[in-house]
Amino acid sequence: MDLTVWRAFVTVCRLGSLSAAAAELHHTQSAVSRQIAGLERQLGVPLLERHARGVRPTPAGEAFRRHALATLNEADRAVRSARDVRDGTLCRPLAVGATPSLAAGIVPEAIRGLLERSGPLRWSLVPGLSTPLHHRVLAGDLDIAVVTDAPPGLPAHPQVEQRFLGLDDMVVVLPVGHPQAGRGPVHIRTLADQTWVEDNDGSAALLRRHAARAGVGARIDLTAADLLGKLALVATGHAIALIPGVLTCALRADVTTVALVDAPTRGIYTITPRRDPHPCAALLFDQLATAFAAARPAQAAHRPTAANPHAAAPELHDGVTDS
Repeated sequence: MDLTVWRAFVTVCRLGSLSAAAAELHHTQSAVSRQIAGLERQLGVPLLERHARGVRPTPAGEAFRRHALATLNEADRAVRSARDVRDGTLCRPLAVGATPSLAAGIVPEAIRGLLERSGPLRWSLVPGLSTPLHHRVLAGDLDIAVVTDAPPGLPAHPQVEQRFLGLDDMVVVLPVGHPQAGRGPVHIRTLADQTWVEDNDGSAALLRRHAARAGVGARIDLTAADLLGKLALVATGHAIALIPGVLTCALRADVTTVALVDAPTRGIYTITPRRDPHPCAALLFDQLATAFAAARPAQAAHRPTAANPHAAAPELHDGVTDS
C-alpha cells in the first residue's frame, strides 16, 4: 500500500475535514477523496462517515488509523535515521514542544545549556497547549514536551513518562504606573475591582478559583488571542492579568509584576515517550531543572523540584489547557 494514501487518511482523521486535509497536504479535495476511496476499496471496508461538521472515522477506520499512524511514525523515523547517517550526524534531531510561557521562559535557557554539553545538535521547538503537545509526543512528532497541569489537568498515558520539574507560583502582571506596582505580596481582594484579561481557559480557571477562595470575584472582561496580546492590553492600562512566575524574566519593559498572597500554583512537567526516547532527553531535563530553579529562586528552597526527587509531586488530573 502507498504510504502517501495512509498519510492522507490519517490527516483527514486528525483534522476532521477533507478540504482541510487537502490544504495541509497541498492536494485538491477531489484528489484526497479519490485516495480515501481507493484505500477503502483495497481494505474492503468503509473508513469514513460524514457528519454535520465534516467527517470522522468509522470503527474500522479508527482501528486502521491507530496502526497507520504508528506505521507512518516509524517510516518517518527510518527516513530521518538514514539521512542522519548520510549527513554524519551522531545524534538524531531533537524535537521539543513547550507551552507558550515555558517556550518564552525556561526552555531557551535549557536548550542553551544542553547544546553547551552535547555539542552540535539539530533541534526544533514547537509551541502549543499541553493537551496537543501530549498527543504529539504520543504520535511520535515530539521527543519531549514541557507542559503544565493547569486546569483541568494533565492526562496520563502508559506510553509516555511524566517527570515533575517543580511548582510555579502565578503572579499578577500590571502596567508600570499601577498603584500596586512595586509593592509586596497583595491579597486578591485588593484587586477585586480591577478589569482582568485572559488568553486561555487554564489561567482563567486558576484566577477564578483563587478569587472564589477569598470570597471575591474576578472580572475577566477582556480576552486576548495569545500571550503577546494579553501583555499588550496590560501595558496600555486596559487590564491586569495572571501569568506564570517563570515568565517574569521575559516580560516587556512597560509591565511589572506583583506577587499574590497564597498564590495559585501549577506544576511543570516533561513528557517523553517510554519507547525509543531521544538520547538527549535526560540531559535536557537536567537543564530544564536548572533553568527553572534559576527563574524561580525563591521557590527553589521550599518547593518540590527535580533536585529533590523525594518530594511529592502534585496530583494529576484529566485533560489540560495551559499558557
